[in-house]
Amino acid sequence: MSNVPQVKIPAVYMRGGTSKGVFFNLTDLPESCQVAGEARDNMLLRVIGSPDPYGKQTDGMGGATSSTSKTVILAKSDVENHDVDYLFGQVAIDKAFLDWSGNCGNLTAAVGSFAIYSGLVEQERIPKNGVCTVRIWQANIKKTIIAQVPIVNGEVQETGDFELDGVTFPAAEVPVEFIEPVDPSEAMFPTGNVIDELEVPDIGTFKVTIITAGIPTIFLNAEDIGFIGTELQDDINNDDEVLAKFEKIRAYGALKMGLIKELSEAEARQHTPKVAFVSPAKSYQASSGKKIESSDIDLNVRALSMGKLHHAMMGTAAVAIGAASAIPGTLVNLAAGGGHCASVTFGHPSGTLKVGADASLVDGKWTVNKAIMSRSARILMEGNVRVPGDCF
Repeated sequence: MSNVPQVKIPAVYMRGGTSKGVFFNLTDLPESCQVAGEARDNMLLRVIGSPDPYGKQTDGMGGATSSTSKTVILAKSDVENHDVDYLFGQVAIDKAFLDWSGNCGNLTAAVGSFAIYSGLVEQERIPKNGVCTVRIWQANIKKTIIAQVPIVNGEVQETGDFELDGVTFPAAEVPVEFIEPVDPSEAMFPTGNVIDELEVPDIGTFKVTIITAGIPTIFLNAEDIGFIGTELQDDINNDDEVLAKFEKIRAYGALKMGLIKELSEAEARQHTPKVAFVSPAKSYQASSGKKIESSDIDLNVRALSMGKLHHAMMGTAAVAIGAASAIPGTLVNLAAGGGHCASVTFGHPSGTLKVGADASLVDGKWTVNKAIMSRSARILMEGNVRVPGDCF
């Protein structure tokens, strides 16, 4: 029998937005895990409890959903005018795989709080009372994010009365700004079009808006794929045939966006791109039982993450929604009624979310200066995680 001692690693378990993850300070990791590579990936997989053929992550910190199978590594930033580097790892549940290709917008709300709590923000930047502006360098996608973290008596204020659909209890509001979610030198629309036709063999040809703001996302019209736009998780996630259809659409969309060169590469890139479907505003009952009236929202959006319909909305996909809604002629913009949309409130399975974006047309190319939304965050547990010493 193996008798390998467990290794203790300082960690904090946090909720950010509608997601949860295990947060680490880079310098607290075992030396071999302080650099990218197999040792780090194996350690994080073991922390979360993957791969788990049972799909439960019982022997780890993961919660058996894409929203709760996440890891974050933070370090003091050496990027000018930034406080902290934020590296996000999306952990597959049933596979030995970490996807480092994108950001988690929800957990971004917790990054500022953790950075302050861990001493990664200079003390002189933290007011005794007020708001601490935490300047985050998102290391996965090389973008700047600004979190406005409330401070009371020199400490992060986590409790409050801000309600976020998809989160049971209220907490303190944390406004988050995604600065230039698309680099001005890059194409927000990889094909140059706000609407394209995407041909998916054996399934059909669909109108799509493919956009790289926030996170690469493929938007479709709900009715074009046989839905009405008010679906909840059980309407999608219990149907393997439907999920396979979405995955095939996602793979062909990734190919059209230039994110992969061969279809087979999509399987190893589960976190990006996302696929989502939109519809004009319709009334529905959210997963909590809350009634969402069509007058409460501008449109409905449903998005898939890691092969399943998300229970609410990924923060990065919300950035894509805000950016696409602000640009006339996209499927998102048209679903919201068309014209100029500086902000939209959209319906998702858990309720509603408002997101704004500042978009402008420069030299014939659309660009987004920033997107903004409010989230909340809270430390759930702090201490050490333990992993077998031979796992990394």
